[in-house]
Amino acid sequence: MKFIVGLGNPGREYERTPHNAGFRAADLLCETLGGTWKAESHFKAHVAKVTLPGTGALLLIKPQTFMNLSGDAVSSLAAFYKVAPCDIIVLVDDVALPPGRIRIRPGGSAGGHNGLKSLMDRLGSRAFIRVRIGVGMGHHPVGNLADRVLGRIEAEDEPLIEAGLKLAAEAAVCAAQKGADAAMNDYNGPEKTTAPATAAPNEPGAPLPHA
Repeated sequence: MKFIVGLGNPGREYERTPHNAGFRAADLLCETLGGTWKAESHFKAHVAKVTLPGTGALLLIKPQTFMNLSGDAVSSLAAFYKVAPCDIIVLVDDVALPPGRIRIRPGGSAGGHNGLKSLMDRLGSRAFIRVRIGVGMGHHPVGNLADRVLGRIEAEDEPLIEAGLKLAAEAAVCAAQKGADAAMNDYNGPEKTTAPATAAPNEPGAPLPHA
């Protein structure tokens, strides 16, 4: 089994904030793969079990612990299902990337992101794959991070971020099916800001596979 984890904060007031890009990408994946979210109070998470062609069982996860404690839910689920950190793919917002840009990386630091820091602390590893979704800083001055990630997304940024969510969902599927290196080759780079109008199956911009 592999995990795809979307990071975010629960509650309607956070739904359309930049910090919830991970939740939104996970919701897109759940809908596309025919999954249904189920509240697992014991694990403090919403989960959806789906089958991914070429990979098998896949668990989609949205921690309900708030961002700073995301690792509590993910580490508990990883222990229960005996899933190694290298089989966990995390969808996460990134203010350092322009809106709509995505970047895949296996391992690395938390980069100042408290959700990633919590995952690293609780899993005891940096080996999980990160699919970073660019949300930019918007009109907020550099350094005013909390106001940006918990504030409203500017109207001009929303279409770009929505395109980035779709690419991030595709990249997460690619990473689950073919590994981090293949996903980086296919999806990293400035030219991957938006999906092409047409694409062959398993190419960036192609429709996500259904269960």
